[in-house]
Amino acid sequence: MAAADPFLDVAGLTIRFGGLTAVGGLDMAVAKGSIHALIGPNGAGKSTTFNCISRFYTPSEGRITFDGRDITRLPAKEMAGLGIARSFQNLELFAELTVFENVLIGAHVHAGRSWRDAMSARPRGIVEYVEHLLERTGLADYAQSKARNLDFGHQKMVEIARALAIRPKLLLLDEPAAGLRNREIAALDRLLCELRDQDGLTILLVEHVMQLVMSISDRITVLSFGTKIAEGTASEVRAHPAVIEAYLGRENAHA
Repeated sequence: MAAADPFLDVAGLTIRFGGLTAVGGLDMAVAKGSIHALIGPNGAGKSTTFNCISRFYTPSEGRITFDGRDITRLPAKEMAGLGIARSFQNLELFAELTVFENVLIGAHVHAGRSWRDAMSARPRGIVEYVEHLLERTGLADYAQSKARNLDFGHQKMVEIARALAIRPKLLLLDEPAAGLRNREIAALDRLLCELRDQDGLTILLVEHVMQLVMSISDRITVLSFGTKIAEGTASEVRAHPAVIEAYLGRENAHA
């Protein structure tokens, strides 16, 4: 899927920390309604790029445009209002709240309310939407369980459900398959494809699990030492000599 009219456009993105260039001159275009993966070895600059797009970092140079709007220096707190939601590599759940309450907080953020409102105000429309998300993500049976009591795979899904509760146009996922078992990866695969194909959601993910990346991605960008070394479809990236050398290796290239 080409990104001729990118929904998310990263142009000349450079991120420096002191004298170190973590990402240098990155161009990346993400098409609306696509799943786009950002991959590469540890230290390649993936998470740094992700944090810049979600406005936790400010780039040293370059521009980030979302849905035609320049968001390069937009405060992170305004991202949800634009329709951008993200998950985190290290889970950021409210451990003592129930699964339902965790997802409810995301729905209240979409409605412009504080997380405290989620504990007191529960409009019927919001409650029904949260229940729908719990069904969709396989969490309905755990709605009243505290987040801390869930296994890691279900906790990961709670984080995704909470991000979806914001009703995003763009979903940013930071290593959603890390630590998951094969059946959980398969369920995640189905969910993400459903969100793209049925809802038209645009998804950008950073991921090391190549099983998932190669299965669902419309387009893949590969970083190495902060520089883009390849971009294309799964088959194109899998066969790219620089990607095989820097990251995939021969075994994954022919998998």
